Amino acid sequence: MYAIVEIAGQQFKVEHGKKIFVHRLEHEEGKEVEFDKVLLIEDDGKITIGTPTIKDAVIGARVLDKVRGDKVIVFKKKRKKGYRVKNGHRQNFTEIEIISINGVKSPVRKASKKAELPETEVVVVEETVKAKKTSKKAAVKKEEAPVKKASTKKVSEKKPAEKKPAVKKPAAKKTAKGK
Repeated sequence: MYAIVEIAGQQFKVEHGKKIFVHRLEHEEGKEVEFDKVLLIEDDGKITIGTPTIKDAVIGARVLDKVRGDKVIVFKKKRKKGYRVKNGHRQNFTEIEIISINGVKSPVRKASKKAELPETEVVVVEETVKAKKTSKKAAVKKEEAPVKKASTKKVSEKKPAEKKPAVKKPAAKKTAKGK
């Protein structure tokens, strides 16, 4: 069973036990809330559509928490004018859990999965790790490898490049016109 309901100006698809975030509601945490703007209800293949809402249909919910959404950066800029403004915004939300659709309470939740699983014993198995055998040739090659020493050559210092004199261009002659 699910329903389409309008909450705080937005439409949500809700089901029993579903948790949703809606724009900030004025109700306190732990209180139960009812929404009467139900647009559609589906119940085992039977669909009821409202014109625009279904009369006498009510969605029951419980307010769980009041939270803030992710930060949204608002950046404004006008080219060539030097105008830049950076603002941040975090929207306020209320987390609600749907507890009833049209008077039908949500089904009883099953026990947690931890309770359903049988207890199991933990068995620790030790494994022996065998080292790789290296051949005699590889061992001899490692021992006989020549050791490189740091070079003792003097590094020649680089001289700065000589600056060439700038070539001067002849100035253009000014001509007097119309005398």
